[in-house]
Amino acid sequence: MPTETLNVVVTGSSKGIGKAIAESFADDGHNLFLCARDSQLLEGVIGDMQKQFPGIIITGYPADLSLKPDVDKLAAAVLAKFPKVDILVNNAGEFLPGSIYNEEEGTMEKMLQSNLFSAYYITRALLPLMLTNKKGHIFNMCSIASLKAYDNGGSYSVSKFALMGFSKNLREELKPMNIKVTTVYPGAVYTSSWEGSGITPERILEINDVAQMILAASKLSVQACVEEIIIRPILGDV
Repeated sequence: MPTETLNVVVTGSSKGIGKAIAESFADDGHNLFLCARDSQLLEGVIGDMQKQFPGIIITGYPADLSLKPDVDKLAAAVLAKFPKVDILVNNAGEFLPGSIYNEEEGTMEKMLQSNLFSAYYITRALLPLMLTNKKGHIFNMCSIASLKAYDNGGSYSVSKFALMGFSKNLREELKPMNIKVTTVYPGAVYTSSWEGSGITPERILEINDVAQMILAASKLSVQACVEEIIIRPILGDV
């Protein structure tokens, strides 16, 4: 068990990487506030985790973080449950493939709302708690697509480049505030989106690879900050 029980908020936590991150923190003995758009799926995940980890607080709230009113409601729910937020994992987002020249109208706006504004909104809503307590840790889930443009990445890649810029700027701003910011760049991770693709699970990352790296980065001394986590399949990008 940890020396201190932390309050951890994880967005996009009803499946995939977000769920694995939440389970890693729960297994380490920390309280959780989970968020996802699908209320039924989120409720099921919370119920299962409460049974698996009965010694900690596990709660949540359904919200679409691309919508500012939903973020306001989520932040109010978090504040009603937790007097402080120690860790915020901005994992919410989605992927729409395509090229800028032929993707559907509105794809850029949707990608920016889902992958950038969601993190911007919830960070601004919960950051005052960290500033009051003079400590905290924010993880922003970027992508290898934040580092290098690739074919069929389109507006998704643009949004992840933007999220990287947001994260880097936030890191500089919060240095004197004793609040850590870590940007996470996973390569291909085996989630349900890869099923039927012909790519075997052994070729790409496991979801727990990313979750365990985030947990490890959160456990360092107060004077240490892992600024970036880049994690790729051993054979390189797919």
